[in-house]
Amino acid sequence: MDKEKPAFDLTADEKKYLLALARRTISEDLGLPTEPLTVLSTEALETKCGAFVTLKIAGGLRGCIGYIEGYKPLAETVTEMARAAAFRDPRFPALSKNEMPSIALEISALSPISRLTDPELVEVGRHGLIIEKGASKGLLLPQVAVEYNWNRTEFLEHTCQKAGLPPDSWRDPDTKIYVFSAVVFGEIDFQAE
Repeated sequence: MDKEKPAFDLTADEKKYLLALARRTISEDLGLPTEPLTVLSTEALETKCGAFVTLKIAGGLRGCIGYIEGYKPLAETVTEMARAAAFRDPRFPALSKNEMPSIALEISALSPISRLTDPELVEVGRHGLIIEKGASKGLLLPQVAVEYNWNRTEFLEHTCQKAGLPPDSWRDPDTKIYVFSAVVFGEIDFQAE
């Protein structure tokens, strides 16, 4: 893995804006009334980076979709992924108007990905993982390992399973392991304000 670039980060205002943008996008698509949102334009929001939008109800997953790599500016990616998580996650039916008040949003803005040759360098809580072997590919965000209290080996095994591979596939020299970091934030982070 090459020497890492300075960490990508977002200000509190940028995080709040992206969360408001995601919620407003979903509400508008459901035909619900929305509050005006003043456009925030910053260098970070214009940066092309991958992002995932996660929807939860009562702590349980209700939708999560994202781009691993940056194809569009972050604000555009969040808008697109909010729609996808709400209405196109194949694991769930489309979000309904009745569910919208119960939704808690979380956004993960991703750094560029880097290939690892030594699995011992995976840092639980810091890295997200991508495991790739042949046509199989699986991804887990950094917060997943923390939420489930996994150690490095368990994180690697579960990412292999997400790719549809046997759990120990990460040990195979033909398996590629990639890492990335993420700025992870949710509406829950700003509830006290």
